[in-house]
Formats: sequence, structure tokens, C-alpha cells
Amino acid sequence: MDEGGDILIGIDAGTSVIKSTAFDLTGNQIAVASVPNRYRTRPDGAAVQSMDDTWADCVRTLRDLGGKVDDLAARTAAIAVTGQGDGTWLIDRDNRPVTEAWLWLDARAAPLAERVRGSAADRERFAITGTGLNACQMGAQLACMKQIMPEAVEQADAALHCKDWLYLNLTGVRATGPCEAVFTFGDFRTRTYDDRVIEVLGLLPEKRLLPDILDGSETTHPLAAAAAEATGLLAGTPIVLGFLDVACTAVGGGIHTDGRPAGCTIIGSTGMHMRATNQGDVFFNDNLTGYIMPLPIPGMVAQIQSNMASTLNIDWLLNLGAGLLGDFGRAPDRAELIDRIEDWLAASEPGKVLYHPYISEAGERGPFVDAAARAGFIGLSTEHGFAHMIRAVIEGLALAARDCYGAMGAVPCEIRLTGGAARSNALRRIFAAAVGASVRTSTRQEAGAAGAAMMAAVAVGAYPDIHACIADWVSPRLGEPEAPDPALAAIYDRTFPAYRDARTALAPVWSALSGNGDDSV
Repeated sequence: MDEGGDILIGIDAGTSVIKSTAFDLTGNQIAVASVPNRYRTRPDGAAVQSMDDTWADCVRTLRDLGGKVDDLAARTAAIAVTGQGDGTWLIDRDNRPVTEAWLWLDARAAPLAERVRGSAADRERFAITGTGLNACQMGAQLACMKQIMPEAVEQADAALHCKDWLYLNLTGVRATGPCEAVFTFGDFRTRTYDDRVIEVLGLLPEKRLLPDILDGSETTHPLAAAAAEATGLLAGTPIVLGFLDVACTAVGGGIHTDGRPAGCTIIGSTGMHMRATNQGDVFFNDNLTGYIMPLPIPGMVAQIQSNMASTLNIDWLLNLGAGLLGDFGRAPDRAELIDRIEDWLAASEPGKVLYHPYISEAGERGPFVDAAARAGFIGLSTEHGFAHMIRAVIEGLALAARDCYGAMGAVPCEIRLTGGAARSNALRRIFAAAVGASVRTSTRQEAGAAGAAMMAAVAVGAYPDIHACIADWVSPRLGEPEAPDPALAAIYDRTFPAYRDARTALAPVWSALSGNGDDSV
């Protein structure tokens, strides 16, 4: 490692925001620069993003970070990149985009995935990957592309994910990490591709598109001259391909500390619920759902169930209220509404109204897969007001987390919470009681970027291994455990069976409301 380098940069290219964060070598956050991410949706279910714009936005964050940190270029020991998962980013032989990137939000492959799900071949695929098939994933999307835009697949020379695209622009090297490589196309036990998995979706001819699998904590590549000129950083600076943003956030948020695995929930736009486990002790659910992602911790994986929408449900209801007030000439700003949430929760009784938080137009993928799933309230009466609806939405998020953890085996004794909403005392209290586990929050603001930077810290020799890095970067930033409130937990124990039974019973209603039942892609 360059002895003059005292800064690690973590790039996190998320769905909502692209950020570059500077850390010192012991994990203290120095500065962050961010820009909103840009993508478009269409009525046909498409969710697409310009690949060139994504690289330009990444460059801008690095330039802006250079304006906040003195002598950033000379002080940077390494740069690590992570980003949003799933999706399909096609490039040609000249490393140029073939078409716009398909994001994980893209639902066009849903009918195809539904036809394959549950078949004998899919069960074999699930036994190898540990991951349920859904429309978010590159495998389903490539198969869909072959049907609706075969010329793009034919023109393509590689299929990447978001962070892989940025890594290519930074280094000129095509590669992907073990996470998405094996939960989409491989075996989590060996962290390699598996032809049996690739064949299930008829993609053996497209195996040519899959890049080499690279563990960024072991291998780096130098910052290319063109990227150095664009970013203002020094050519030759080591670049680390981080694991997927979910895995990096889990590590940065405390999924494994002091040699002990735990749970980790990200309460963000989406809800990610993770349980660290030895790769030999994985729990396989009968519904063939969830993900298994290798962690940058030897022998450890994260079992994951993810809700398509988490705080997006809160945003929707707050926007609904703001819009109504706006019609009468007073539109409160977002901060004002958020400040009222604790008051609304205090003014409402727990467990009186059920809410299923499936507000995403793409439906749900955890712990069940149903592209037609939709949000809804159950149990409203004239006695209920806006405060009860706010409480029901937040309780719905917590009960959805319980639903997800139940599909991964035993609920962890302790769950680490990350994401902006985790700062709410009332939300943490509801979450702990609904899930039935103690919770701890991290003071780490940028857990995804930190997890990637931790891989860089190991790669350049600042730490001998990831365990030593966790001891400095993660453990000291965890708050005290908050145990579930027994009285509140008893209420949610009574409520949860009704929550689960209702979402099962509503499946045919969702299907009818989806409008057509058309199986075409």
C-alpha cells in the first residue's frame, strides 16, 4: 500500500442516489458527495437507465468529493465501488452500451419467470443457487430480451451489473462479483458459475456474456488513465470491485461482528432482511423464494428476503396527505410531515388496522413472488383516521419483516437496523416487538459505501483480514440492544397470523385486479 494514502473512497451507485464517500483508514467518515440517480419507467413495466449518464454521474460525485477533501487524489489509497443489484447492463465488444440498462425494477420478465417458477427444473436451480427466480434478475431478463429484442442480445459481448459497468469505466476490466454471479447463474457453495442453472432459462448460448468472477478483497486493478483524467484522481490508484450493495451494506451495518452472525434489516426505499449464516447451514424454504448472497467473509453467506417497497409506503401516504392539503392551499414540506409521525403513532392504538406494504408496481418478491401483489388496508372503520393509517403502514413494514425472517429459519436473536427510518425511536420499538428480536442501530451513515471501502482496506493491506476491519469499522458504531416490549409483542403475536392469512387469501383478488391474466412477455 502507498504509505502516503490515508483515505479510502467508497462509491455506492444506488437506485435513488449515487454517492462517493471518503473514509480514513480506521473507518471514520470524512466527506460525502452525491447526485440523484436518473431512470425512467414505462407502462409496459420497463424501468431503464442510461449507462453513459450513470458513469457521468459517478464522475461528478468523485469530482465533487475532490472539492470537499484537500489533496484527495494524492491521499487516496484505494477506491471501491458497489451499486444496485439485479438488472441487466449490456455492452458490445467495444465496451459501449448496447441499449439502456434494465433495472431491478423492470417487470417485463415477470410472466416468463412465473411460467418457470416451481417447475422441476426450477427446483433444481433453487437447490444450487438458494435463490428464488423473479423478474428482477439478469437470468429472467436475458431470457425476456431474447424474445422481445433478440438483436440486442446478439450484439452484446458482455452482460454486467451496475457496479460492474462503473468498474469497467474505472479500470477497463470486465468483471463481476461473487454475489450476483452465483445467485443468478451459479452455486453459492463454490462461488462459481454452474451450467445447470444457466440451462434452466435456455441461456447456455449466452454464457459467453458472463464476465469473470472477481473477489475485490483479494484482487485490484489500477485506475485507467482516461478515468483518472475524468475524475481528477491519480492513474494507477487501486480500484476494488465491491460485492453487491446489499452485501456491502450488511457488512457495514453489522451483520457479523465479534465472530457472531446476526440479522440485518435495511429500512430504505426497499426492505432488505438478512440473516448471516455459515454456507453449510442454509435454510431452504418450500416456496422457493429469497436470495443467498456470499459475503466478503470467508465461508459466510447472507440469506435474504426482500420487500420491493419499504419506506416507499410511508412516502406514498405522506404524499397523499400533502396533496390533499395542497388542494386547499397549504402544502406542508416533507420534513414537516416526517416530524409528525411520532405524534401520529402516539395518538393511535397498535394492531387495530392491517396494512400489506406491497405498494410497488412490480408487486412483491419476499417471502413470496407475485407481480400482481398490491398494498391495502384491512379493518378500517369510521373510528379510524390518518394517524391509524400511518401506524398501520409502519406496523405493516414490521410484520412484512417478520414474514420474511420466518422464511429463513429461526429469527436471529439480534437484528441490526440501517437506513434513515431506523433513527425513529417509535419505528424501532414497533419493529422489535413485531419481529420478536432485540435491535441495534448503527451510527454509520453510509453503510454500503463503508462495506465496499472495508473490502478495499483489506485488499491494500490496511487490515490483515475482514474480521479485524469489522472490529474497528463496525462494532464501535453499534448502539445498545433494544429488547422487544412484551406487551406490544403480544399484540403483534396475535395480529401476525391474520396478516399472513390475509395476504394469502388476497392473491386471486390481486390477479383479478391486474386486469388481463395475459401470459405474454
